[in-house]
Amino acid sequence: MTKELFLNDSYQTTCNANILSIEGDKVVLDQTIFYPTGGGQECDTGTLIQEGKPFDVVQVKREGRKIFHFVKNAQQLKLGAATANIDWERRRGLMRHHSLLHVLGAVVYKKYGALCTGNKIYPHKARIDFNHLQDLKDDQYDDIVKETNQIIKESHPINYQLIPRSEAESRTGLVKTAVNLLPPTVTEIRLVRIESIDEQACGGTHVSNTKEIGEMKLVKVSSKGKNNKRLEVKLISSEDYSV
Repeated sequence: MTKELFLNDSYQTTCNANILSIEGDKVVLDQTIFYPTGGGQECDTGTLIQEGKPFDVVQVKREGRKIFHFVKNAQQLKLGAATANIDWERRRGLMRHHSLLHVLGAVVYKKYGALCTGNKIYPHKARIDFNHLQDLKDDQYDDIVKETNQIIKESHPINYQLIPRSEAESRTGLVKTAVNLLPPTVTEIRLVRIESIDEQACGGTHVSNTKEIGEMKLVKVSSKGKNNKRLEVKLISSEDYSV
């Protein structure tokens, strides 16, 4: 089973690894910094370097208990040592938008009691679906955006924690709804906590502080069934929001 280094450090951009298997264009490593597509978040891309030669990693997927790296010209690789490098700008965009959705979801839940039912996270944009969110006026959406951006500017730390599933299920609030959707085989839950704002079961990559997210813009609102809304958002990227 591949050790998932991204779970502990979203900022790690390179690692040494051993190639365990090569099946066509699918490569399995003993450990990886590449996030596989899942939880609405797009995968990382980057390169594997072996004996000084780079090989493009164009897609990463989880299949069962394996993480497959889809590599161009994988037939030229061999089992053994390699170096993995991710595209940092792509990862950073995914981290910022994923953390944004956690803040936005917390704001919408607090104001209207609507829960997130799905999302899609890209490097340069994202969308989030809510259930039981009534029709809102423009000024109400403006308030959601204003409050979300205010929380972002307040510089709340974002942390990870692993806890037993039984403990997660006993907690009240949003985290319980997410935990209930996980298969019974999952016995440990990774929580992503935004200090005093939100706590969710989540396996994705995040920034370490809300200030790094940047400023949110609401691009579009659409209906996805009765009282279900989809909010499409993006971040203003003209400034460096790192902390």
